[in-house]
Amino acid sequence: MERRQILGGVVVAAMAFGSVVMWLGVPTLWILLASQLTSSQQPGMGVYAMLMVGIPLTMALVGKALASLNRLYGRVTGTTPTTSRRITSPWLRSMRGERDSGRERQVLDIVMIWSVALAALCMAVWFFGFAGSPF
Repeated sequence: MERRQILGGVVVAAMAFGSVVMWLGVPTLWILLASQLTSSQQPGMGVYAMLMVGIPLTMALVGKALASLNRLYGRVTGTTPTTSRRITSPWLRSMRGERDSGRERQVLDIVMIWSVALAALCMAVWFFGFAGSPF
């Protein structure tokens, strides 16, 4: 196996781990932190505000790290896009407009789709199996 492929595989594994941490680890860690900071079962608004600010900010930082890993993957494997063109987001285009997004699918796109699916599966297992759901 070529060195580029091995390094690319390591970077993809790091992206997969980071994306699972983003969807499952970050909220769990913030909730655990909040539970340690309060002593009652009815905490004040400060704890909830901390969660509402802390979770999205930490997820944004993890997302930036994942984007850096995606760029590293492109450099390691030599698959960095060579053209720089304007990308129009799907929600900004007309329904009659072109169907192509204008950019190539990248490894991070696929990793994130799989990690969101895994997070949804874990949440469903927890909800239906362990949270005392009536279903």
